[in-house]
Amino acid sequence: MDAEQLCAIALTQVKPFHLVGLSQLYRELGSASMIIESRFHLKELVPDIQKRLTDSLSDVSEAMKRAEIELEFAKRYGIQVLTLADPNYPQRLRECDDAPLVLYHKGNADLNARRIINIVGTRRCTAYGKDMIRRFIADLRTLCPQVLIVSGLAYGIDICAHREALANGFDTVGVLAHGLDDLYPAAHRETAAQMVHHGGLLTEFPTQTQPIPQNFVQRNRIVAGLSDACILVESAAKGGGLITARISRSYNREVFAFPGHVGHTASAGCNNLIRDNGAGLITCAQDFVDAMGWNDEVMLAKKQQQGIERNLFPHLSSTEQTIVNVLKENNDLQINMLSAQSNISVARLTAALFELEMKGVVKMLAGGTYHLLM
Repeated sequence: MDAEQLCAIALTQVKPFHLVGLSQLYRELGSASMIIESRFHLKELVPDIQKRLTDSLSDVSEAMKRAEIELEFAKRYGIQVLTLADPNYPQRLRECDDAPLVLYHKGNADLNARRIINIVGTRRCTAYGKDMIRRFIADLRTLCPQVLIVSGLAYGIDICAHREALANGFDTVGVLAHGLDDLYPAAHRETAAQMVHHGGLLTEFPTQTQPIPQNFVQRNRIVAGLSDACILVESAAKGGGLITARISRSYNREVFAFPGHVGHTASAGCNNLIRDNGAGLITCAQDFVDAMGWNDEVMLAKKQQQGIERNLFPHLSSTEQTIVNVLKENNDLQINMLSAQSNISVARLTAALFELEMKGVVKMLAGGTYHLLM
């Protein structure tokens, strides 16, 4: 068994569980293995550690047994166990203070894709909401085809977003409020099965976890943290979609909302959010792509068609030069590995890599790998 995975899972099983405290401790010591190994000397290593945290780590025997069972289950059913130390762990989410210590992923999605959005909203969506999603995703496929679409696999807006993503050839990930030994709601099993081959299912919860209400609120932070932008389609004055939008803003993510009919219950949340400057107003995919500055694929294609030659000695910013230096050492890196080796956030990398593509310095290959051309 992988020791780091085992220790990371065990940390999520200690009682009582303190995510923020353990996350801070993890960042201080660098690994779950180090936390477990040093559990009797944590006060010496981290003087300001809270006593309740050291008390909870005093006996991890049961937590380790539970972790072994969980890891065996994951291996048996082809589930990826992603710890904070894993290069495949979502880089965007890792930057959040309350990032999960462990994620369980079943599927083939690149959780560090160049562009990731979430589409959320009410479980009681209307024909208007469904039509907005259908048109948005269909147009997005033409404007910006390389996007990973995330939602929560719930009734209403969530499942509509997943199904339209699949229909238009996008990978899509559902973030669950329970373990991967079950699926809620059961009515979405067929869609979930398709998603495993064209995206995936993701959760921080171990097996035998029931989908209780508080878990849905907790999983919303993962939906928000994974993404570059949150798109609220329909929402009542209160609801889970608004929670995801609020968390997204706290993570400095972009938030957008479709306006709806004045006075209609399903549009109140979106209209209020737009009115209070909590979300940018969009009416179509073009609005969103323009706001995000994601027209680069079209722009790049046009410049290539115009036959613009690459400057043999292009001027590079300090960030761009750092990327070039990393690729000189290890060429053909995916963005998550490039982020780890350059110590540049994925958000900054995305913008810098586009500039380097425009300058003819790098090229993105199949699978999101970047190749240095200089």
